[in-house]
Amino acid sequence: MITKRIIPCLDINKGRVVKGVNFLNLQDAGDPVKNAQYYEKEDADELVFLDITASFERRGTTVELVKKIAKVVFMPFTVGGGISKIEDIRALLLAGAEKISLNTAAVQNPALITQASRIFGSQCVVVAIDAKAINSPQSIVDSKKKKLRTITQGLSAKKWEVYIHGGRTPTGLDVLEWAQRAQKLGAGEILLTSMDYDGTKDGYDIALTKAVSSAITIPVIASGGAGKPEDFSELFKKTKATAALAASIFHYREYRVKEIKAYAQKQGAEVRL
Repeated sequence: MITKRIIPCLDINKGRVVKGVNFLNLQDAGDPVKNAQYYEKEDADELVFLDITASFERRGTTVELVKKIAKVVFMPFTVGGGISKIEDIRALLLAGAEKISLNTAAVQNPALITQASRIFGSQCVVVAIDAKAINSPQSIVDSKKKKLRTITQGLSAKKWEVYIHGGRTPTGLDVLEWAQRAQKLGAGEILLTSMDYDGTKDGYDIALTKAVSSAITIPVIASGGAGKPEDFSELFKKTKATAALAASIFHYREYRVKEIKAYAQKQGAEVRL
């Protein structure tokens, strides 16, 4: 049985950890270095650092902040945001990152995935996918036929679109097709975020995660929607995701990483305690 990972995520904006809902209304969630130290003590399996405005602002990831965090954590550490060339990747790995996450640059220059995997190894290359449902029955009914809302409520979308620039720009790419292509290009892992579920605390997007994790063979980290321990165990039971990423429930200390792991183990998941 594959060991499931619980991964806190530090979304960084202007040097601070932030968290929003559906990628909007960002709220301060503390100092990134202090948060990283806390998650090290909590025995988190990995840590993800995403400079969420770097690509949109056309700048590189804050390397100095990456260095500071790398000094206080010993767990695997993934960094993303604003990475556009091999030199960026090399600088971040030298700064202490173990893996790098490509999102906007991967879509705009897919060859970068292959170049990075050949130079640094596929285990260092994570392709992040921000996914949003396309014409889900729920949204169609709500806007055009409100009286039929209860009939279609709860139906899941079967297609999702890839967004870039921190969720600001639709690409027209189908999420399943892009995930499969990213794997062929050399990605070692997919970080899959549901924009529809992000920050809602209503649970992970099971339909999206199940579809993507069943379509590829590399590990999938599910992100967006974690609100309680049951959400993690449901994710692991119903999908092939190998890791669950969460932010707000950890940042605001609603639940501890150790608490989530203990619950997941009781529900049958193989986790590292």
